[in-house]
Amino acid sequence: MLDLLAVTWNVSPDIFTVGNFHLRWYSVLFVAGLFPVGYYIMRSFYKREGIPVETLDALLFALFIGTLVGARLGHCLFYDPVYYLSHPWKILMTWEGGLASHGGAIGVLLAIWWYVHKYGRKYGFGYIQLIDRLVIPICFAGMMIRLGNLMNSEIYGVQTDLPWGFIFLRDPMGDGLPHHPTQLYEALSYCILGLVLLWMYRTRLDRLRTGTIFGIFLIVLFGMRFLIEFIKEDQVAFEQGMTLNMGQWLSVPFIIAGILLLVWSLTKAGPAAIHVPEEALRQGGQHPAPQQPRKPKEKVPLTHVHTNSKNQ
Repeated sequence: MLDLLAVTWNVSPDIFTVGNFHLRWYSVLFVAGLFPVGYYIMRSFYKREGIPVETLDALLFALFIGTLVGARLGHCLFYDPVYYLSHPWKILMTWEGGLASHGGAIGVLLAIWWYVHKYGRKYGFGYIQLIDRLVIPICFAGMMIRLGNLMNSEIYGVQTDLPWGFIFLRDPMGDGLPHHPTQLYEALSYCILGLVLLWMYRTRLDRLRTGTIFGIFLIVLFGMRFLIEFIKEDQVAFEQGMTLNMGQWLSVPFIIAGILLLVWSLTKAGPAAIHVPEEALRQGGQHPAPQQPRKPKEKVPLTHVHTNSKNQ
């Protein structure tokens, strides 16, 4: 409902409930970010560059496990290590909430390392080349996750008098006042970044260098995360009074890494395009793209060959 000065947000986090089973918007949006959204985008990349689409199943599984485990451990170890190390069984209780995007990023990087080690050499792509493509659907997956946070009425901003402030009625710790919907700010920034990177891949792949897309992703995504944290409520008590909160401190290394990667990409890296070896394609039951047939040479008419002596 839209009030004169705020949006009253009273959406249930559950899609439906059967007994003790709750199907939550957050879970559906989290999974949808990987499949079908992420899968469809990566499938189009693989088909364009000749990488067997069947290998995407292993990548999808590795990313799902890496994201979930990394995000959960990131929250437990970054934000409340004393509690979770003294109650380790609580780490497994993901339904109680608590996922950290920085931990998820680390988990994703490790999952990609495993996948590249298994398939990269055979199909002609390296670690950074694959990440250049993966960060594009990751932008849209991040957007879906932040929309899931909105449905949970969690991780929102400080109080505001702006007309698009949200009153989160379902937050038991809420104060009933309008707050910045930082979930929407982040979701929008991730979506715009994903569209820009997708446009770069579609139209500039032959001119891009390895690592350019990944470097831009790190700088912009974690840069936006760093800025939005200034208007976000503290997630844990120890952040109160800190000049920079935990989310900002964890964003700084990623931003620095993005700058260094972009410098390396623009000065030393090779082409971003992937060239799958023909031998790998044949083993996988595929064939290289057929070459355009050469235009046959025109035959010289016999009358021009057998000429009489008068025309010599």
